[in-house]
Amino acid sequence: MTQSSNTVRTDWTREEIAELFDLPFTELLFRAASVHRENHPPDQVQLCTLLSIKTGGCPEDCGYCSQSVKADSGVAASKLMDVQAVLQSAAQAKDHGSQRFCMGAAWRNPKDRDMPAIIEIVKGVRAMGLETCMTLGMLTADQAAQLKKAGLDYYNHNIDSSPEYYERVITTRTMEDRLDTLSNVRAAGINVCSGGIVGMGETREDRVGFVHTLATLPQHPESVPVNALVPVKGTVLGDMLADTPLAKIDDIEFVRTVAVARITMPLSMVRLSAGRESMSDATQALCFLAGANSIFTGDKLLTAPNAGDDSDAALFARLGMTALEGEEPMRAAQARGCGALEAAE
Repeated sequence: MTQSSNTVRTDWTREEIAELFDLPFTELLFRAASVHRENHPPDQVQLCTLLSIKTGGCPEDCGYCSQSVKADSGVAASKLMDVQAVLQSAAQAKDHGSQRFCMGAAWRNPKDRDMPAIIEIVKGVRAMGLETCMTLGMLTADQAAQLKKAGLDYYNHNIDSSPEYYERVITTRTMEDRLDTLSNVRAAGINVCSGGIVGMGETREDRVGFVHTLATLPQHPESVPVNALVPVKGTVLGDMLADTPLAKIDDIEFVRTVAVARITMPLSMVRLSAGRESMSDATQALCFLAGANSIFTGDKLLTAPNAGDDSDAALFARLGMTALEGEEPMRAAQARGCGALEAAE
């Protein structure tokens, strides 16, 4: 069922993905680790830093998000950060070993008046030698083209969950809206970063649908963040899961999701994202074995807590792992003969 290192499939069926999820855990990990080793350095992890450059006040009603105006989470709305303040944070991230600097703004979509500052930020961060990634909400084709011209490397726009479960989490933006933005980003020539959140009360069938949606895009996302829900009091999902703790995803099922993402999207960077601060070292180690090869560093992810640089350094030392260095990961994979873009076109 798994592909050779020279083939990238975009024709996965839900049945095939469900069969992967149903494999005995050790067999699934073996297959995922084998695919990972064929396409990536097995003991290296990409370090990324995430900064909220515009916090709170978002008009969307995403049930997991503390920055929604619908949430009673205590997160105050702020204006877009000053360009120099963003660049100072980027410089600090680089000093701490980050390869990619990701910036998020709590918008439904950027306004035209915001674009000059955003473009200046992209140019400034890129001039430091960091990979640049932004998540600003929905993008028009023209806005995507502007970001490409500025030199943006990646654009993040998560699909969040399966098409079937999506409407139970968000009502102000459709799955098609999200896919349209991904299409605009891809057409502009920007690398795509798209994943989602597990542990929102969804079923395994929904996790199958989530992976299936990403793995059957015309070209796989170059980065696939897999988040474990961080329940925040005052959000719809945070309050719901506080009352129904059994709805939370267990660690083994989370690792299964990472492994299936790795097998179906062999060349993508699979990022172990939100939720790491509550995971044991053993669970994180299993995720790396299953093919996760990218993490967010630092003490904070937008508004949620994160494991922190010192904790990550200690874990890497225990596991004998190092920060990814050298070429941009997707290009490095192609240089090894994987043919990512050609095979997916």
